Amino acid sequence: MRQDLENIESIARFTAGMDPDAFASNEQTVLAVKYSLLIISEAAVKLGDTAGKLCPEIPWREIRGLGNRLRHDYDHIETIRIWRLVNRDLPPLRSACQRAMIALENDEKTDPS
Repeated sequence: MRQDLENIESIARFTAGMDPDAFASNEQTVLAVKYSLLIISEAAVKLGDTAGKLCPEIPWREIRGLGNRLRHDYDHIETIRIWRLVNRDLPPLRSACQRAMIALENDEKTDPS
């Protein structure tokens, strides 16, 4: 969850103040966002079933699948789709990860072992 949250925060910094046209015309930002999304996807793979238990409302299968698309279908992914994903899908993922991190920290505090 921490990797997801850190990369979501990075994407927010990378795209701050941009609109879709500014994003699409900034190759460096587009590549940085795609790379961060790839890391988020891989972190979701590593979390496995734990992700679904902590945040059942998040479409983890699609997040994991995004990594495959970024790796293998990169030349067919439209920049506007990445922009929409960043603006539509990352805010709920950020909130869910924040809640999960708090829950995990609380569990650690109450676990006597």
